[in-house]
Amino acid sequence: MKKAYLLLKDGTMFEGISRGAAGYAVGEVVFNTSMAGYQEVLTDPSYYGQMVCMTYPLIGNYGINTEDFESHRPWINGFIVHRLSDTPSNWRSAETVESYLKRNNVIAISDIDTRKLTRHVRESGVMNGAIFTEDIESDMESLINEINSFRIENAIDAVTSLKTEKYHTPGAKYSVALLNFGAKRNIINCLTRRGCNVTVMPAHTPPEKILNGGFNGVVLANGPGDPAKNKGIIENIKILLKFGIPVFGICLGHQLLALAAGAQTEKLKYGHRGANHPVTDLSTGRTFITSQNHNYTVVEKTLNQDIAKVSHINLNDKTVEGLRFVNSPVFSVQFHPEGYPGPQDTKHLFDEFITLMNNWRNH
Repeated sequence: MKKAYLLLKDGTMFEGISRGAAGYAVGEVVFNTSMAGYQEVLTDPSYYGQMVCMTYPLIGNYGINTEDFESHRPWINGFIVHRLSDTPSNWRSAETVESYLKRNNVIAISDIDTRKLTRHVRESGVMNGAIFTEDIESDMESLINEINSFRIENAIDAVTSLKTEKYHTPGAKYSVALLNFGAKRNIINCLTRRGCNVTVMPAHTPPEKILNGGFNGVVLANGPGDPAKNKGIIENIKILLKFGIPVFGICLGHQLLALAAGAQTEKLKYGHRGANHPVTDLSTGRTFITSQNHNYTVVEKTLNQDIAKVSHINLNDKTVEGLRFVNSPVFSVQFHPEGYPGPQDTKHLFDEFITLMNNWRNH
């Protein structure tokens, strides 16, 4: 097998085996602690610009199927695993992970010490890196320069839809506008299963088009990048909030909602990515195990308590995991209530959103 190398910004090098496309790629190196769900990770638009290290030591043992994609293509810049299975065993499997990566031109490396890499990222923080398979010693200086200069820019613009897409549900009782900052398909599924027609709208859709569209509620989707850089979208959300329409923010949507309310966000040292993050609902004291994928968090002390209050906290590091607005039918969570991959313990939040829409429609 052909060798591949992972080079981090601080000069740390790992040697392994190439399991994807040939060549090289640069990105932000992060890790995910999920034991399963690699297909959803590969196709989650929130990973745009990132190279994902899976901490679970065996990836690919159930292959790639045709049903579990979160979007139409993989978005990661690179894939890093300890062992990659060549013989998947699952009745839904259509191809191997390696075949899927090569077919979609994704750079990947296996047979490296992913525990060592994960500890390094935890201690040093998320950093840029490159995976390369070619003999590029003569170009190493330019590759290092590319690693140092890499930035995830215009992330939402890269992953959002260019046109409106409609998902109809027979006998639908509600109509929902889903602003696509990088929306996962299972958010749509969770809404349609609850009797909603869902209109997926481009990220920069003018708020007037939403407010005049006959919708019962708005979902602000997940997505990649630094939330504070999306000033135009934040201003659009401010307008939506003035009209009192029910709004449900998920992950990046939660961060954008907080920014629209006047709060600030900051980058975490190594983020939250995995399917085992404990989150406590402060209203009930109940703790849920959640699926997460984010680099940024809302800074609690910057939140105006007259506008919104913290509803959920992360038990590992006490960061903000949810908001509830004081005088409007608006709430948000940092985690993924739709799961996929991960637990679906918090799917009831979609039911709460349905209740808000029903109350608002009948008020």
